[in-house]
Amino acid sequence: MIKLLLADDQALVRGAMAALLDMENDLKVVAEVGRGDEVVAAALAHEPDVALLDVEMPGLDGIAACRALRAARPGCRVLMVTTFGRAGYLRQAMAAGAGGFIVKDTPARQLADAVRRVHDGLRVVDPALAAQSLAQGDSPLTDRETQVLRAARDGGTVADIARELHLSDGTVRNHLSSAIGKTGARTRAEAVRLAVENGWLLT
Repeated sequence: MIKLLLADDQALVRGAMAALLDMENDLKVVAEVGRGDEVVAAALAHEPDVALLDVEMPGLDGIAACRALRAARPGCRVLMVTTFGRAGYLRQAMAAGAGGFIVKDTPARQLADAVRRVHDGLRVVDPALAAQSLAQGDSPLTDRETQVLRAARDGGTVADIARELHLSDGTVRNHLSSAIGKTGARTRAEAVRLAVENGWLLT
């Protein structure tokens, strides 16, 4: 029996996934959490073999949760299951130690098969996303440009961003200008949108 931990902030999605997976004879959901910062404690308490993590969750995003889980319980494999099929997320998830990355509209039978394959130590990646990731390459943004765009996502002024990141207004403007150029955007808002779509703004 393969024991599973599910982490997704949408209770309905999490419940549906648990019901589908529990129908399989060799799979059993032993824990469910709705926040990324609850993953490690649940894994230590219930000792799952595979953790299915959403990417975007409160408390801690799924990629950071994957990294923490792999450090705390290396024997637990991780399968990222997300609505957001973004190449940047895929690269970060694999770097964090995930064994697989699939989107939530994957048919139930394929999801169960992905869990088994990840449990067996195999890599499972949505093929369309893998092709997109290879074509797109790594994020062109520096760490500081990423931080500035992440702060700009909430729509604050340059002064607000400067205060949040402890930078001067001029430094923030320079980083924003550079990020706009690198993303091929025309405005700050468009640069944020493109970076989000490409999965570059997650930690």
